[in-house]
Amino acid sequence: MLTLRGRGIVPGVAEGPALVSTEEISGFGGIDPARGVIIEPRHELFGQCFTGVVLVFPGAKGSSGWAGFFQSTRLMGTAPLAMVFNTVTTKAVLGAIVTRVPTVVECDRDPTSLFRTGNRVRVDADTGLVTVLDDE
Repeated sequence: MLTLRGRGIVPGVAEGPALVSTEEISGFGGIDPARGVIIEPRHELFGQCFTGVVLVFPGAKGSSGWAGFFQSTRLMGTAPLAMVFNTVTTKAVLGAIVTRVPTVVECDRDPTSLFRTGNRVRVDADTGLVTVLDDE
């Protein structure tokens, strides 16, 4: 099992499949909160749904609207199950807080290079541990 240690910023525990991006994600213009889908045309996850998965990504890009768009995913029932990111910015942290999903940041190793989309991941934001449960 592969386990990373980070800092939990939104408490809770969640487990599910990972959706991994090596690119930052934009809220305003980058996601469709009603469908929970990445809509930024040049993004590597274009067209993929982040609803009910552990979203693993470097951090947020774009304006302060990021938090509002991710809050909308919570209100519309399309939010990710949990979030793991390393680049801590006010917009990303606020987005995690208003989305109200377990979130771990600043891991001791880069999760975007170690995790693969589809890995079963457990995010324990109470302890700051992120574990790949099906690592080979």
